Parts: sequence; structure tokens; C-alpha cells
Amino acid sequence: MPLDPRKLAWAELAHRALPQRAVVELLRAFGDPEAVLAASRAQLSRIVAQGLADRVLAAAPRDGIDATVRWLEDPDHHLIAWDDPDYPRALLDVGDAPPVLFHVGRRDLLNRPALAIVGSRNATPQGIATGREFAAALCAAGLTIVSGLAEGIDAAAHSGALDRATDAAAGSTIAVVGTGPDRVYPARNRDLAKRIASEGALLSEYFPGTPARKENFPRRNRLISGLARGVLVVEATLSSGSLITARLAGEQGREVFAIPGSIHSPFSRGCHKLIREGAKLVETAQDVLVELAWTPPRDSGSTAPGGTASTMSGAAGAGATAAEDVDATPLLRAMGYDSVAIDTLVLRTGLAAAEVTAELVRLELDGRVAARSGGLWQRLRRT
Repeated sequence: MPLDPRKLAWAELAHRALPQRAVVELLRAFGDPEAVLAASRAQLSRIVAQGLADRVLAAAPRDGIDATVRWLEDPDHHLIAWDDPDYPRALLDVGDAPPVLFHVGRRDLLNRPALAIVGSRNATPQGIATGREFAAALCAAGLTIVSGLAEGIDAAAHSGALDRATDAAAGSTIAVVGTGPDRVYPARNRDLAKRIASEGALLSEYFPGTPARKENFPRRNRLISGLARGVLVVEATLSSGSLITARLAGEQGREVFAIPGSIHSPFSRGCHKLIREGAKLVETAQDVLVELAWTPPRDSGSTAPGGTASTMSGAAGAGATAAEDVDATPLLRAMGYDSVAIDTLVLRTGLAAAEVTAELVRLELDGRVAARSGGLWQRLRRT
């Protein structure tokens, strides 16, 4: 089936990579992309600068357009433009919205209330569990979870949302990628991407065939924050790209939330920095819902008395929960869930360093603890 001329014109115009203001002015003057592309140099120059007029008149790379046409031959693949009723209104409200988006999956998610969850690619086991649990609870409360399909917290957030998406009142998840919609980066998330495309939505502003480029991901982050009512940062070092997403969220008028952690963990420092700068400190999913003034749908049981808040309280800290190990050893109880040094465990337990080390090795083989960089150890939550 030949590509809809309207969609082809939008793809051609988007390939010109014009500033948003220029595209708006041209559409206001000519009415639609087809008319813009058919305009003469003299007509274009009356609306935009000569350099931009030349860019409109220059032919788009055929390989890029051809790749787009081939990708759109699949009926499950969509090009959503500014004039499409399904284009995310949240992006139009914050500016710098791409003229076209490439989409696979559920279109209804694009305009549903959403929350972004982001964090470190090299997250700790505790951080991954926290991200997954927060996403599941917030999704069950009816929010769509937005993230970037990266390893670590992003993947945990998508997975947690998908685990709850079967609930009647639940939201689901949107993955905003920094590649073309036909690429998956990182490759190890290929199965997760397929599941998101089936049960949630994949979204990209980059044309089919676009590979992973370093400069694309910071630009991708503005869409993650722009789609959401707020951004929750689970774990982040001071150099984490999640801080870029949080900054963009603040500039876009979105709420910024951060989960605190151990003062000794580098994965807490980014969150603590955000909190010092005004981000809302949250310990439970209920904290997020209260700040957003969000009322879950009636048939969602996630916020019943003792529900979300009590379920999530253990995920954000080292305190005991209803699911705490009943067979925890004294050493495990002394560890808590933050990364800890052997010397600290010696002081907490009164055991000799050799005894602590031997017990840690035994617990590591049993899957109860894991060694971390810098000589630290961390207790793992039992699933």
C-alpha cells in the first residue's frame, strides 16, 4: 500500500531539520507540509530566512526517506505528526516538540497521565528492585511509566510497569529511544523492547535506520520529561544522564522527585544533589501520588489503606518490610540494604574480620549478598 501523501510530506519536511519556530511559521503561512514543500524560493523567503528557505528546497536524502517508507509499510508502525489527534499534547505544551514521532504499540498511551522514572545504567540490585516496585505501584494507580529503555533503572521501570499493566485500571509504559524505531539499544534489551511494543509503546523522533549516537540521548531525555507530569530519579551518580532529565523536567515545569540513599553510596549522590536543589524527597509511591494530586481509578486497589505506601516503604530504605527474610543471619541484619564495608560490619557485629569475610563469601555463594566496588558489600533482597 503506498504511503499516505500527507505522511510522506511530513516525513520530507521533518528531514529538513528546521527549527521548530520556522516550521510553525511555514505551516501558518502555507497550511500544510505539502504546500510548504511546493512553495517557491521567493514565497519561502518571505516567511523564513534565506538559509532556511534553501534547506526546505534542498532534496531530503533518498535513503532516509526510502527507509522511512519501508518501515511504515508495516501496519503496526506509525508516523504521528503535529496535526495528528494522537500527537502527545504534553510535548506541544513544553515546546521543542519534534514535527513527527515514530511510534509502535498502543496509541492511547501517548495522551494518558504519565510519570517518568529514570536512574543509573549501572544500578545496584536494591536500586533495580526499588525502580521496579515503584513503577509497578504507580502503574497500578493508573499512571503510564515513561523511561528510556537503557539498562539499569530504565529497564526496571519498564518491567515493573508491564508486570502491572494487565490490571484493568493500570497504565502501562512508554520507551522513548535515542535511535531509529527499527533499532534497539542496548541490544540486550531486545526482548524487553518487543514486549513494550506489544503491551506498551515505543517512541522515537529519529528516522528509521538512525544508529545509536551519543549526542542523541540527551535530546531524547527532553521527550521523556516532557511526556510526564513529573520525573522520579531512583539512583544516580553526579555524572548521570538522569540529572539532565531532571533539569529538563524543572525547566518544563514538571515535578522532580528523588529517592534518598546511603551517604556512602555514589549512586545516592545525584539524588541527594537534586533534593538539595529542591526535588521532592520520596520514600513511597504514595508520596509521589500525593505530590501529583493524583487520584487512582476506582477499580485500582493500589492505594487502599496500607496498600501502595506500606508496600513501597521497604523499597526505598533499609527498614524491615512484611516480606523481610525470617531466616536472616545476624550479619545480614547488621548489613541492612546499603553498601557497607567489612570494617563497619566488624564494629556492628563484634565478629573478627576473618569471620565476617568468611560469612560474606558463604552468603555470596548463596545469592544473599554481592560484592561491590571499593571493597563494599551489599545485601540482596529475596524474590
